[in-house]
Amino acid sequence: MESEAKKIILVSPAMADANNGNWHTARRWANFLSNHCDIALMRQWPEAIGNADSPSSPLARRAPQAMLALHARRSAASIQAWAQACPDKALIVVLTGTDLYRDILTDADAQRSLALASHLVLLQDAGLQALPAVWRSKASVIYQSAPTLKPARKSSQSFRALMVGHLREEKDPLTFMRAAGHDLVSRIHFEQIGLALAPHFAEAAQATQAGMPRYRWLGGLPRAQTRQRIKRAHVLVNCSLMEGGAQVILEAICSGTPVLASRISGNLGMLGTDYAGYFTPGDDAQLAALLRRCASTPDFLALLQSQCVRRAGLFAPQEEKRLVINLLTSALNEASARRPL
Repeated sequence: MESEAKKIILVSPAMADANNGNWHTARRWANFLSNHCDIALMRQWPEAIGNADSPSSPLARRAPQAMLALHARRSAASIQAWAQACPDKALIVVLTGTDLYRDILTDADAQRSLALASHLVLLQDAGLQALPAVWRSKASVIYQSAPTLKPARKSSQSFRALMVGHLREEKDPLTFMRAAGHDLVSRIHFEQIGLALAPHFAEAAQATQAGMPRYRWLGGLPRAQTRQRIKRAHVLVNCSLMEGGAQVILEAICSGTPVLASRISGNLGMLGTDYAGYFTPGDDAQLAALLRRCASTPDFLALLQSQCVRRAGLFAPQEEKRLVINLLTSALNEASARRPL
């Protein structure tokens, strides 16, 4: 692929200031593609909506060949602008958890994004069943990835459970806080990382911390620090109500830390249907019981660890890179073949 000839737009409504999974995916894909094309990472396209199709505009002179857009709903304006200005060019839409499990069911803009896309990407294979059947033929699955870290020697003095993710409704941070209050987990230490995206979550975290010395809310942390804490935790907990494919789950697996996760489609797609560490979404009592079992039964924790190890190959950076490059190459070739001579 000639970098001079292949100019690619990557749209992500989440940029570095968000420090969330969507941003990390966008940055990682941009890095993967940087040696194969001239890629521009931006929040929306065109940067001034309204004059992309003007022959004299800078965007027209740059002549991008394809768009990759994260988020069917939040990137809908960019997707629609691209489809109008460049109807014969590749348009790849990556579906997030809120897209797949909420927005495409009711939101007209998200639904239109599915129709306009030449290719759709899901971040775990259980998502295929959530996608309307009419669109599955243009969908592919690309698992996200993370570098492998050497597993840490876990503390034998205390058992640490960690939840990572900004405090918002979809992540269900309150279930983790409630679990910290159960008598079953009196010897377990709870840590929660993430910014509170609504005041009531901050209030709940502060109240939990004040009333339970074994619970700590650490707020937002840089990714490198977060990964080190994931590595040192005995278990990572994911309480989400919806997930497209949780980056933090694979980061735990690639750090030697097993996972306890809510039994939702996005987590089933990441960990497998036979995984032993699921609990019912929102059920803090089930979560507390699982945590106690992990802390008191080494064989159960070892089972979770072995199951996670078997999934680790899905999350290798070289595999994600290969699939991203292959997808873009195929999309460009198919678009070229459709154009009239």
